[in-house]
Amino acid sequence: MEARIDRLESLDAIRQLPAKYALTLDMRDIDMMVTLFPEDVRVGKDASGRKALRSYMDRTLRSPFTGTSHHIGGHIIEFEDPDHAQGIVYSKNEHETGDEWVIMQMMYSDNYIRQDGRWYFARRLPLYWYATDLNKPPIGNKKMRWPDQEQTEGNFHKLFPTFQAYWERNGDHEGPVPEPAPLEGFLDAMRRGQAAPKVKVRAD
Repeated sequence: MEARIDRLESLDAIRQLPAKYALTLDMRDIDMMVTLFPEDVRVGKDASGRKALRSYMDRTLRSPFTGTSHHIGGHIIEFEDPDHAQGIVYSKNEHETGDEWVIMQMMYSDNYIRQDGRWYFARRLPLYWYATDLNKPPIGNKKMRWPDQEQTEGNFHKLFPTFQAYWERNGDHEGPVPEPAPLEGFLDAMRRGQAAPKVKVRAD
Protein backbone atom coordinates (compact mmCIF):
# COMPACT_ATOMS: atom_id res chain seq x y z
CA MET A 1 0.00 0.00 0.00
CA GLU A 2 2.79 2.44 0.87
CA ALA A 3 4.46 1.79 -2.49
CA ARG A 4 1.19 2.45 -4.35
CA ILE A 5 0.60 5.71 -2.47
CA ASP A 6 4.19 6.76 -3.15
CA ARG A 7 3.71 6.08 -6.86
CA LEU A 8 0.53 8.17 -7.00
CA GLU A 9 2.19 11.04 -5.17
CA SER A 10 5.18 10.80 -7.48
CA LEU A 11 2.95 10.84 -10.57
CA ASP A 12 1.29 14.04 -9.35
CA ALA A 13 4.61 15.71 -8.59
CA ILE A 14 6.07 14.78 -11.98
CA ARG A 15 2.95 15.92 -13.86
CA GLN A 16 3.33 19.35 -12.30
CA LEU A 17 6.92 19.77 -13.49
CA PRO A 18 6.09 20.60 -17.15
CA ALA A 19 3.33 23.02 -16.09
CA LYS A 20 5.70 24.76 -13.69
CA TYR A 21 8.38 24.85 -16.40
CA ALA A 22 5.95 26.48 -18.84
CA LEU A 23 4.78 29.08 -16.33
CA THR A 24 8.29 30.05 -15.27
CA LEU A 25 9.38 30.42 -18.92
CA ASP A 26 6.40 32.57 -19.86
CA MET A 27 6.76 34.74 -16.76
CA ARG A 28 10.55 34.92 -17.29
CA ASP A 29 11.14 33.72 -13.75
CA ILE A 30 14.43 32.04 -14.53
CA ASP A 31 15.35 31.72 -10.86
CA MET A 32 12.30 29.54 -10.24
CA MET A 33 12.75 27.65 -13.49
CA VAL A 34 16.21 26.40 -12.60
CA THR A 35 14.93 25.03 -9.27
CA LEU A 36 13.01 22.44 -11.31
CA PHE A 37 16.39 20.83 -12.10
CA PRO A 38 18.88 19.21 -9.69
CA GLU A 39 21.80 21.26 -8.42
CA ASP A 40 24.26 19.42 -10.70
CA VAL A 41 22.18 19.80 -13.90
CA ARG A 42 24.30 19.54 -17.05
CA VAL A 43 24.28 22.61 -19.30
CA GLY A 44 25.76 21.83 -22.69
CA LYS A 45 29.04 19.95 -22.92
CA ASP A 46 31.21 21.98 -20.60
CA ALA A 47 29.02 23.50 -17.88
CA SER A 48 26.82 22.35 -15.04
CA GLY A 49 24.79 23.73 -12.18
CA ARG A 50 21.74 25.92 -11.75
CA LYS A 51 23.68 29.17 -12.18
CA ALA A 52 24.99 28.00 -15.54
CA LEU A 53 21.49 26.98 -16.59
CA ARG A 54 20.11 30.33 -15.42
CA SER A 55 22.68 32.23 -17.45
CA TYR A 56 21.98 30.15 -20.57
CA MET A 57 18.22 30.54 -20.31
CA ASP A 58 18.46 34.25 -19.58
CA ARG A 59 20.40 34.80 -22.81
CA THR A 60 18.18 32.50 -24.86
CA LEU A 61 14.86 34.02 -23.81
CA ARG A 62 15.89 37.60 -24.60
CA SER A 63 16.30 37.16 -28.33
CA PRO A 64 14.45 36.71 -30.58
CA PHE A 65 11.49 36.29 -28.21
CA THR A 66 9.46 39.23 -26.92
CA GLY A 67 6.88 36.98 -25.25
CA THR A 68 5.92 33.30 -25.13
CA SER A 69 2.96 31.14 -24.18
CA HIS A 70 3.40 27.39 -23.61
CA HIS A 71 0.41 25.05 -23.66
CA ILE A 72 1.02 21.58 -22.16
CA GLY A 73 -0.71 18.58 -23.71
CA GLY A 74 -0.61 14.85 -23.07
CA HIS A 75 1.93 13.51 -20.58
CA ILE A 76 3.04 9.87 -20.39
CA ILE A 77 5.11 8.88 -17.34
CA GLU A 78 6.85 5.57 -16.72
CA PHE A 79 8.95 4.62 -13.70
CA GLU A 80 12.31 2.91 -13.94
CA ASP A 81 12.49 2.58 -10.16
CA PRO A 82 10.97 4.55 -7.25
CA ASP A 83 13.38 7.48 -7.82
CA HIS A 84 13.76 7.56 -11.62
CA ALA A 85 11.20 7.96 -14.40
CA GLN A 86 10.89 8.94 -18.03
CA GLY A 87 8.16 10.76 -19.88
CA ILE A 88 6.84 12.24 -23.10
CA VAL A 89 5.10 15.64 -22.98
CA TYR A 90 3.33 17.36 -25.88
CA SER A 91 3.67 21.15 -26.00
CA LYS A 92 2.08 23.76 -28.29
CA ASN A 93 3.93 27.05 -28.00
CA GLU A 94 3.44 30.58 -29.26
CA HIS A 95 6.19 33.18 -29.58
CA GLU A 96 6.11 36.90 -30.23
CA THR A 97 9.21 37.50 -32.35
CA GLY A 98 9.42 41.07 -33.53
CA ASP A 99 6.61 41.66 -36.03
CA GLU A 100 5.80 37.95 -36.45
CA TRP A 101 3.85 35.50 -34.27
CA VAL A 102 5.51 32.09 -34.46
CA ILE A 103 3.57 28.98 -33.45
CA MET A 104 5.36 25.73 -32.63
CA GLN A 105 4.36 22.10 -32.13
CA MET A 106 6.80 19.90 -30.26
CA MET A 107 7.26 17.20 -27.65
CA TYR A 108 9.73 16.78 -24.82
CA SER A 109 11.43 13.50 -24.06
CA ASP A 110 12.04 13.82 -20.33
CA ASN A 111 13.96 12.02 -17.63
CA TYR A 112 13.01 12.64 -14.00
CA ILE A 113 14.90 12.04 -10.78
CA ARG A 114 13.91 12.21 -7.13
CA GLN A 115 16.48 13.64 -4.75
CA ASP A 116 15.88 14.27 -1.05
CA GLY A 117 12.17 13.56 -1.52
CA ARG A 118 11.66 16.03 -4.41
CA TRP A 119 11.20 15.28 -8.10
CA TYR A 120 13.25 17.17 -10.71
CA PHE A 121 13.89 17.16 -14.42
CA ALA A 122 17.08 15.18 -14.90
CA ARG A 123 17.03 15.96 -18.63
CA ARG A 124 14.72 17.52 -21.24
CA LEU A 125 15.18 16.64 -24.91
CA PRO A 126 13.02 18.93 -27.09
CA LEU A 127 11.80 17.39 -30.35
CA TYR A 128 10.30 19.89 -32.79
CA TRP A 129 7.74 19.28 -35.52
CA TYR A 130 7.21 22.77 -36.85
CA ALA A 131 7.66 26.45 -36.10
CA THR A 132 6.21 29.07 -38.40
CA ASP A 133 4.45 32.39 -38.55
CA LEU A 134 0.78 32.02 -37.62
CA ASN A 135 -0.29 32.98 -41.15
CA LYS A 136 2.18 30.70 -42.97
CA PRO A 137 1.22 26.99 -42.74
CA PRO A 138 4.36 24.79 -42.49
CA ILE A 139 3.80 22.67 -45.61
CA GLY A 140 6.75 20.53 -46.74
CA ASN A 141 9.69 18.83 -45.04
CA LYS A 142 11.46 21.88 -43.61
CA LYS A 143 8.91 22.93 -41.03
CA MET A 144 11.16 24.90 -38.67
CA ARG A 145 10.74 28.45 -39.94
CA TRP A 146 12.00 31.14 -37.62
CA PRO A 147 12.22 34.72 -38.90
CA ASP A 148 15.53 35.54 -40.57
CA GLN A 149 16.80 31.96 -40.22
CA GLU A 150 17.28 29.17 -42.72
CA GLN A 151 14.38 26.71 -42.81
CA THR A 152 15.27 23.31 -41.35
CA GLU A 153 13.70 19.93 -40.64
CA GLY A 154 12.42 19.25 -37.12
CA ASN A 155 13.02 16.14 -34.99
CA PHE A 156 9.44 15.50 -33.87
CA HIS A 157 9.26 11.93 -35.22
CA LYS A 158 12.89 10.84 -34.90
CA LEU A 159 12.64 9.35 -31.42
CA PHE A 160 10.12 6.79 -32.68
CA PRO A 161 11.15 4.80 -35.80
CA THR A 162 7.60 3.70 -36.60
CA PHE A 163 6.75 7.00 -38.32
CA GLN A 164 9.34 6.55 -41.07
CA ALA A 165 8.64 2.83 -41.35
CA TYR A 166 4.92 3.53 -41.83
CA TRP A 167 5.53 5.76 -44.85
CA GLU A 168 8.22 3.50 -46.32
CA ARG A 169 5.87 0.55 -46.66
CA ASN A 170 2.84 0.23 -48.91
CA GLY A 171 -0.05 -0.89 -46.73
CA ASP A 172 -0.12 -3.04 -43.61
CA HIS A 173 2.90 -5.21 -42.82
CA GLU A 174 2.74 -8.97 -42.33
CA GLY A 175 4.23 -9.12 -38.87
CA PRO A 176 2.28 -10.29 -35.81
CA VAL A 177 0.41 -7.87 -33.58
CA PRO A 178 2.57 -7.41 -30.47
CA GLU A 179 1.47 -8.15 -26.95
CA PRO A 180 0.54 -5.12 -24.83
CA ALA A 181 3.62 -3.40 -23.42
CA PRO A 182 4.50 -3.79 -19.73
CA LEU A 183 3.11 -1.15 -17.40
CA GLU A 184 6.39 0.76 -17.32
CA GLY A 185 7.52 -0.21 -20.82
CA PHE A 186 5.17 1.52 -23.28
CA LEU A 187 7.63 4.23 -24.34
CA ASP A 188 10.53 1.79 -24.69
CA ALA A 189 8.35 -0.50 -26.80
CA MET A 190 7.40 2.39 -29.08
CA ARG A 191 11.03 3.41 -29.48
CA ARG A 192 12.05 -0.10 -30.64
CA GLY A 193 15.53 0.49 -29.25
CA GLN A 194 15.91 3.76 -31.14
CA ALA A 195 18.57 6.09 -29.73
CA ALA A 196 17.64 9.68 -28.98
CA PRO A 197 18.34 12.00 -31.94
CA LYS A 198 20.87 14.79 -31.66
CA VAL A 199 19.07 18.10 -31.77
CA LYS A 200 19.92 21.78 -31.68
CA VAL A 201 18.27 22.83 -28.46
CA ARG A 202 16.26 26.06 -28.25
CA ALA A 203 14.84 27.57 -25.09
CA ASP A 204 11.53 25.77 -25.46
